[in-house]
Amino acid sequence: MKNKKLKSFVEGILSQANISINGKNPWDIHIRNEKFYERVLKDGSIGLGESYMDGWWDCDDLIEFFYRLLPLEPEKKVKKNIKLISYYLGYTVFNRSSKSRAFQIGERHYDIGNEVFENMLDKRLVYSCAYWKDAKNLDEAQENKLDLICRKLYLKEGSRVLDIGCGWGSFVKYASEKYGVQAVGITVSKEQVEYSKKICEGLPVEIRLQDYRDLKDEKFDYIVSVGMFEHVGHKNYRTYMEIASKCLKDDGLFLLHTIGNNTTKIACDPWIDKYIFPNSLIPSLKQITSSIEGLFIVEDLHNFRYYYYLTLVEWLKNFKKNWDKIKNAYPQKYDERFYRMWTYYLCSSAASFKCGDLQLWQIVLSKKSVPHGYLSVR
Repeated sequence: MKNKKLKSFVEGILSQANISINGKNPWDIHIRNEKFYERVLKDGSIGLGESYMDGWWDCDDLIEFFYRLLPLEPEKKVKKNIKLISYYLGYTVFNRSSKSRAFQIGERHYDIGNEVFENMLDKRLVYSCAYWKDAKNLDEAQENKLDLICRKLYLKEGSRVLDIGCGWGSFVKYASEKYGVQAVGITVSKEQVEYSKKICEGLPVEIRLQDYRDLKDEKFDYIVSVGMFEHVGHKNYRTYMEIASKCLKDDGLFLLHTIGNNTTKIACDPWIDKYIFPNSLIPSLKQITSSIEGLFIVEDLHNFRYYYYLTLVEWLKNFKKNWDKIKNAYPQKYDERFYRMWTYYLCSSAASFKCGDLQLWQIVLSKKSVPHGYLSVR
């Protein structure tokens, strides 16, 4: 009787999104374990994600499932239990993105093995939203994005550029080769440092394993940060901006490329926090503008949110197509549960951008107003 009531409650939520249990539509879910209902109502986001990882339910079109479900904000329909309340309280009281935790994201996500990223991303290993205008494929779209950043900054040959969160070195390599700049890239991932140093060999590029809070008294003509601000955390936004301001020359430009939230939050989705991006948080515009007040001026704001949906779809295709290569690299590490976890991550993320639950912003900042005005680049 208890399970029937729980199933009825879940059915009621899903029906509002035209999702059926064991239905015939590709976005309907198929339950393999009847304990699913109690688990998802008890544990919310964690329960939904972990039960999928454990094979308790399936869905032919997981992106469409989330595209229909997310706008309903189902977590608000389920009363938070004590575990979830404790989780959100932890984000309120403690600095989850403190300096002592800075390298956890590198160890637990970016250092899982280049096999995953080499078989999922484009040829340059750009792990952020591509720019699909006039692009025919992922490689072109990512090169478009790198060039767009360079043009938005109006990079000059011989200038010095800092990339905070340089990933696998794609931007610093591109900017150095195409625009003749000298670059410093910092990251908290050992795998990324090793890879970046290798591909940038012979270029005026320095790669460091370094937290942004350890940047010393250095000055740069330009600063770039692509897909890293999501790891800063709300308690550190002001510190991050103060350091960026200190490192940027008075006439320099700073381009911040970040995923954005429509509303201000202080905690990440619990499943994402546990399995994908520990200690992370998607900022709102309010949080960003508050953190730059008195330090930077917004010269340009560009939202190309839908392009992230297109990017994630391509990553998902590549991941599935190359799964055997990934799995065979380390069979004990890349098992079926990892496959389902990563698929869930890519599909739920794609749906978030498709439905507008998340945004993608490129913000050009200056310390002083650009003389004669900043000319926006698209």
